[in-house]
Amino acid sequence: MRLTKSVATPVAIEPGPRPRDSELDLFGLTHPGNVRKENQDHFLVCTIHPQVVIHGTSLPHPADLPLRGQRLATLMLVADGVGGAAAGGEAARVTTETITRYVTSTLRCYHAAGSSDEREFLDVLRTAALEAHRAVLADAAEHLGGEVSATTLTLGMVVWPWLYVLQVGDSRCYHYFNGTLRQVTRDQTVAQTLVDEGLLAADRMRASPFNNVLASAIGAEEARPEVTRVDISQRDGVVLICSDGLTKHVRDDEMAEYLASMKSTEQLCRDLLQLVLERGGSDNVTIVAGRAPLSKPKLV
Repeated sequence: MRLTKSVATPVAIEPGPRPRDSELDLFGLTHPGNVRKENQDHFLVCTIHPQVVIHGTSLPHPADLPLRGQRLATLMLVADGVGGAAAGGEAARVTTETITRYVTSTLRCYHAAGSSDEREFLDVLRTAALEAHRAVLADAAEHLGGEVSATTLTLGMVVWPWLYVLQVGDSRCYHYFNGTLRQVTRDQTVAQTLVDEGLLAADRMRASPFNNVLASAIGAEEARPEVTRVDISQRDGVVLICSDGLTKHVRDDEMAEYLASMKSTEQLCRDLLQLVLERGGSDNVTIVAGRAPLSKPKLV
């Protein structure tokens, strides 16, 4: 597992205020595209809170009690299924459900995020991916008769003021801030590996037949979870997670233009989806976006 930390600037910058739940602008969508009959993608957008469940009380007004605690984390996840229609979609579903169960059952680890004990939190994220890997393998053995069942996994977990990105495969996470779009994740494809090893020129990667061949995936022969940490304490940034159904048709500079003029995450996701469909929509496309603007987002 590799941990990439954002580079500290020489001038100290005061972190922005921790966003309230009402300030979060979150949205996600998925579409089969224009060519595929089945949609093998799955996504999830949620917030994680400690919660009190009352099973009995003599109090006259239990609804007035603080039953839901302060938000611990915000979760955004995209899983892009690989394989036959049933197998790929099943792998993406099992992965999404397994990850959600695991990270919400380990609430005690969130205190370690951003602290000297951060390794505990990073280990939880990596273990969650490996739990999903084992769950997909077991599901395929039981229900698919050995058929290949695999999926990508890109999970963005915000524990203020940090964004932790867990990735297996080639679904991407981007961070847009102050006019600059940064690809946080590294594609785990054979083509990217060849580029990293100096065996393929970077400008030839997009046209390479290995560009869509995964070197690592949940449920495949090998799953290599990678974790990246990004400082998002300066508000007004945008986190965008997507399957390659978007990046096959839309360049990074084009995404940056849409992000620069966005009014809400819903409008952003719908506009990017429309662009993909206009350009052929050759694959399933899933887009998830989140931000915590300093001013409350206007509805469009």
